[in-house]
Amino acid sequence: MTIRLRFLLPALLLAALPAAFAQAQSCTARSGDSIAPVIELYTSEGCSSCPPADRWLSSLPLESAMVPLAFHVDYWDSLGWPDRFASPAFTRRQNEQRAVNGARVNYTPQVVVQGRDRPDWPRLALPLAIGTAPLVDITLQGDGRGFEATVRPRPGAPERLAAFWAVTESGHRSRVTAGENAGEKLAHDHVVRQLHRVPPWTGAEIRLSFAPSLPADAAHPRALSLVVLDAASGRPLQALRLRC
Repeated sequence: MTIRLRFLLPALLLAALPAAFAQAQSCTARSGDSIAPVIELYTSEGCSSCPPADRWLSSLPLESAMVPLAFHVDYWDSLGWPDRFASPAFTRRQNEQRAVNGARVNYTPQVVVQGRDRPDWPRLALPLAIGTAPLVDITLQGDGRGFEATVRPRPGAPERLAAFWAVTESGHRSRVTAGENAGEKLAHDHVVRQLHRVPPWTGAEIRLSFAPSLPADAAHPRALSLVVLDAASGRPLQALRLRC
């Protein structure tokens, strides 16, 4: 059985796909027989300990099968410097992740890999690789204005699945004039600019559509990611990204 859902919404955001699968010219991608690790960084321009984590995320080798997402939380905004990339939606995601990722509190910088808190992020061996086989397959195509995806569960997939789209931008620079990072010039890559959740569905093949509201900007390369989750645990099962 095939379920069709179409999401043509102005608000979106997405998670990433391994660059090895991305084909910029045709703007299509297909997941393979390995899991693309989803790396979520919770950060803020108002946090003096965050720039090293921002630089670490920027250094990830994109030719490997990894999906980096920088979520700028908003709870630092009242402490001297409002982060222009921050959103309460990203703080909500961090709150939800805490229920399953093993962290006792929200903090920045926090790195979450495949739904698990990794305070040891500076020592992680890169590129990351997940040893188990994926439980879902994803195909993704688009022209930069609209995107379509097909998600096909494999045997053993959870009964209920969910997903989110993420739009990210790289190459951002900010000159901070107040707060803990006053006087610093910060660099940001893989910044989540739009996030759109796909409601849970019963684990059948599904087709999804998405149209970003954020216009493409040549100065800040954009990527679109689709992350498929176990609806019960919230942990990523597979992810795919298009730089289109």
